[in-house]
Amino acid sequence: MAKAKKPAEVKYGIEITKPHSQEMYDHNDMVAEEMKTNILNKWEALLNDLGHIGMEDDWTAICSSFDIVKLQKLVCFSGYGDGYTIGDVDTEFRNELDMMQNYACHSEYSYGCFSGLLPRTKFMMIGHGWSKHDYHMKGAENNTSPACYESIPCSKELDMEMANESENIQ
Repeated sequence: MAKAKKPAEVKYGIEITKPHSQEMYDHNDMVAEEMKTNILNKWEALLNDLGHIGMEDDWTAICSSFDIVKLQKLVCFSGYGDGYTIGDVDTEFRNELDMMQNYACHSEYSYGCFSGLLPRTKFMMIGHGWSKHDYHMKGAENNTSPACYESIPCSKELDMEMANESENIQ
């Protein structure tokens, strides 16, 4: 007897495939952009909250329990000690965030959201498996992603509609 085929998993209107489909990449890129914007906004707010500490001050002037250090550790591979200014770490943080891969965003953002450091996103990334915390807004699992190709009107229908409209133009 033939083995029954497992039904395809669908999230946000997108079928989860291995390898990732272009639709999955588009969705994850959209979510990564939102995540990176949230992370950068939080970073800049935390820098502004440092008050009297300036960009030329030593990074070690900041207590390791402060949120800015926790956020830096989510994004950067290594920590920083003596010899690094806040400006040095800021530059490196922004470079690392810009180059951060989607799977790393998925994993690290989950921890950041779980700890209350980062806000929830509109959608979660798909196809990366386990995460510490569902970081999307409550009820978002029922939404359709803007990256879902099925949510875009069929081009054949649009072509027919445009053809009919152009025939009626005098």
